[in-house]
Amino acid sequence: MTLELRNVSKVVEGQTHIHPTNLTLEKGTMNVLLGPTLAGKTSLMRLMAGLDAPATGKIVWNGEDVTGVRVQDRKVAMVYQQFINYPSMSVYDNIASPMKLLGIDKAEIDRRVRETAEMMKLTPMLDRKPLELSGGQQQRCALARALVKNAGLVLLDEPLANLDYKLREEMRVEIPRIFEESGSIFVYATTEPEEALLLGGNTATLWEGRVTQFGPTPTVYRQPVDATTARVFSDPPMNFLPVSKTGVKLMYGDGQSAPAAGKLADLPDGRYTAGFRPNHVEIDRHAADAMAFDATLVVTELTGSETFVHLDHAGERWVGLIHGIRHLTPGDALRVYLDPRHVYIFDRDGALVAPAAYALAA
Repeated sequence: MTLELRNVSKVVEGQTHIHPTNLTLEKGTMNVLLGPTLAGKTSLMRLMAGLDAPATGKIVWNGEDVTGVRVQDRKVAMVYQQFINYPSMSVYDNIASPMKLLGIDKAEIDRRVRETAEMMKLTPMLDRKPLELSGGQQQRCALARALVKNAGLVLLDEPLANLDYKLREEMRVEIPRIFEESGSIFVYATTEPEEALLLGGNTATLWEGRVTQFGPTPTVYRQPVDATTARVFSDPPMNFLPVSKTGVKLMYGDGQSAPAAGKLADLPDGRYTAGFRPNHVEIDRHAADAMAFDATLVVTELTGSETFVHLDHAGERWVGLIHGIRHLTPGDALRVYLDPRHVYIFDRDGALVAPAAYALAA
């Protein structure tokens, strides 16, 4: 069981929403679409589902071209950010409703409803109405209604965005379990890199309607193919600064340097861009060979156990994520440190030329 997008694009009133895209999703895989708002995640899902027709290309399901097939005639289930249940119907009838429309035998409907309710931990609530449930239980009801169809393709469009933090954490743990038990192809859209890492499987990063990279989630995170992918798969986005290679050294913007070791040793001399994630910015020197940069503190944000520091470094805006609560004063000079093993190097066009040493060792 596979879903293939072959050179698929979407154009609306002359504007390209999805650039020509090739993807192959295999049976029993979790596939995350990761990107900011308006990156094209929902548009790509609508093409996969058959809700929209592509401007170019084909959508192939199990080797069969289904480009012109109506969504009603496909084995597809979709759950949206605004999860929908029928308030006047019991949880049992909500879950059973798609099968009733298909005319499935009552005994088979009952078997599937109870089996899916057990998987979704909804068995004690089958006689209740959706409004009698918690937010997480209501979302599980909507998911159960999608799964009970035995759909080969399950599309989840930011399904946890409207839940509170505790419920989101609960569902993030449950969804991989549900996915493993169902054996379907799951496609899960999110704006949050952390969610992609927690869900695992594969990740496709999207930026302005383009899939910039697709592969196993840890690989995409640790070895982004370009600066755009690195920016998308980092929250807050990756920091950048100019760097040049001269002989056996990398020279940074304000006089800092680091040895051009490993893959960097083979790079031609010239100008590049260094990238590093916010969680690798430090205000205490931990590595003996850490580089020091002088910046101005713009603002701080406390998360409860960590501190975001927004910095101005020679006109470049950086963000650091510092462990612990730090009481700092905006406007003050602040020296920050960066371990060279945490630095990615991109060429002037943004392509990755050398991943960070720590990522290769992971």
